[in-house]
Amino acid sequence: MEHDFETKRQQLLESLRKAGIYDERVLAAIDSTPREFFVDEAHYGLAYEDRALPIVMGQSISQPLMVATMTQALQLRGTERVLEIGTGSGYQSAILARLAARVYSVERIQQLACEAVKRMSKLGLENVTIYIGDGSMGWPEQAPYDRILVAAAAPEVPAHLFSQLVQWGAMVIPVGKHDRQELLVVHRAPWGPEIRSLGGCLFVPLVGEEGWQEL
Repeated sequence: MEHDFETKRQQLLESLRKAGIYDERVLAAIDSTPREFFVDEAHYGLAYEDRALPIVMGQSISQPLMVATMTQALQLRGTERVLEIGTGSGYQSAILARLAARVYSVERIQQLACEAVKRMSKLGLENVTIYIGDGSMGWPEQAPYDRILVAAAAPEVPAHLFSQLVQWGAMVIPVGKHDRQELLVVHRAPWGPEIRSLGGCLFVPLVGEEGWQEL
C-alpha cells in the first residue's frame, strides 16, 4: 500500500500552524523528520495524523502537536545542550537534534533505546547520545543542561532534574496524576523555580526514583 507522505506532512504542518505553532525552525524540523520512520508498520497510514500512536513495550509516540508545543516552549536557537527524558521511538530526539547543539536522551527500556540509536544512525543525526537508566534522576555526568524536555508524566517536578539546569535554563514537563496532567514550563531562576502552565495533557508515567513506582 502506498502512502502520500509528502502531502500528509504538509497538511500536518498547516494544522500545526493553525493550532499556534509559530516557530519556523520547529516547523522545519518536523518537515524534515519522517515520522513514518518512527511508527510501527501497522500504523504507517496514520504517521501524519495529529494523534499519539502506540509503539512497542506499552509506550507511545507523542501527538505531533504536543511534540511541536513542547519543542517550541524550549525556545531553542541551535547552541543548547538539551537533556531529553524518555527517548521512546526517538522521534522527539530527532526533532531536538535538528534544533540544538547536543541532545542527551535517557530511556529506561533497553529495547526502545537500542532501536532509537539505530534510527539516529540511519538519519545521520550524530549529535544525539542515548543512555539507558532512570530518567527521573536525569544524567548528572553530562550536566548542566540549557534545556530539559521530559516526555513522561511526573507526580511533581523532580528535584534532580531541576538541579541539572543552568541558571535561567528551562524544563518542559507534564506533571500531575496518572490520568491527567498539566504541561509545565519550569525556569531555574536565581531565587528558585518559576513555573507556568501550557494546559492539560496526558502522557505515560515517568517511572523511577523521583517519578512513579513501577506499576
